[in-house]
Amino acid sequence: MNSEQQIIRKKTRKIYIGDVPVGGDSPITVQSMTNTKTNDVSSTLKQIMELSEAGADIVRVSVPDQGAADAFKLIKKKSPVPLVADIHFDYTMALEAIKGGADCIRINPGNIGKEEKIKEVITAAKDTGTPIRVGINAGSLERKLQIKYGEPNADALVESALSHINILKRLNFEDFKLSMKASDVQMTVESYRKISKLIDQPLHLGITEAGGFRSGTVKSAMGLGSLLMDGIGDTLRISLASDPVDEIKVGWDILRGLKIRSRGINFIACPSCSRMNFDVIGTMNKLESRLEDIKENIDVAVIGCYVNGPGESKHTDIGVTGGSPKNLIYVDGKPDHKIESGDLADHLEKMIRQKVKEKTEDEENLILKS
Repeated sequence: MNSEQQIIRKKTRKIYIGDVPVGGDSPITVQSMTNTKTNDVSSTLKQIMELSEAGADIVRVSVPDQGAADAFKLIKKKSPVPLVADIHFDYTMALEAIKGGADCIRINPGNIGKEEKIKEVITAAKDTGTPIRVGINAGSLERKLQIKYGEPNADALVESALSHINILKRLNFEDFKLSMKASDVQMTVESYRKISKLIDQPLHLGITEAGGFRSGTVKSAMGLGSLLMDGIGDTLRISLASDPVDEIKVGWDILRGLKIRSRGINFIACPSCSRMNFDVIGTMNKLESRLEDIKENIDVAVIGCYVNGPGESKHTDIGVTGGSPKNLIYVDGKPDHKIESGDLADHLEKMIRQKVKEKTEDEENLILKS
């Protein structure tokens, strides 16, 4: 990405979720939420491990009752990533989660009840250095705002956010981040753009209840992509009616697509047409399924013919351009050798793994020299 295309992020206040920085100049983090019963400690921990392996920086866990709070304490001790305790109306669950070592609590102060209850939660959060995520959702706006605006819109979400924020500020609590989610993409984008001009706290991005895997991915990419290109956003969650691991993968795909943050293989692949000299779709399906374990950054081009193949392959670590009777393999942007189509997927997998190994060894050598 050249200098004219670089995304300039809005500078926000930096907070820490456990040892993970959010906001300021820190990397945009990727989150998800467990969908197991929190009381089922082993299942919840298993899912957290899977999310961590997929690239989750932070994971949210629901704490609706005392049983979940007791389980949360056990889960927190073994979690490989910071945990956010999701609290809604019962302020005692927020207190229990803080005691249980939560790295952050998700609450709406105005939903907690009387001010003395809010003060008790804020005092506990201050004492332990626990940040708060204020979560505004178009589907659960305060009744007075529903009456005032008739239906959810960006102004209603901003007013709701400011009312909750004002409670925290009145109690001299600044260590928080904010989310303002709606299932409507345009409403969400407009809400974040408006609030980003009014506060300097980190913003947690998301299109809530976005839908199933395909439709939810598209809506999330449109909404979050627009905001990220505006320089808005410090952490994100993709909300899908799908396996939570898919949320992490899509989140990383969005960041990688915008060249904001990378993890794993960046595939450049053509959609295939009658010019292709090998099965592009089948090859890509094999490579993606086989190479999900790779976390290192590497660019791979899989192009079916000579029209765009050479140009794309010249900018990658490994590339293939379809040809007849054999396909041309590029290494570090240069033509290297040819391979028949029947051996292509296996050959590319071996080459990619070897390239990753070489890159890892080079990085380790640099660290040792420094």
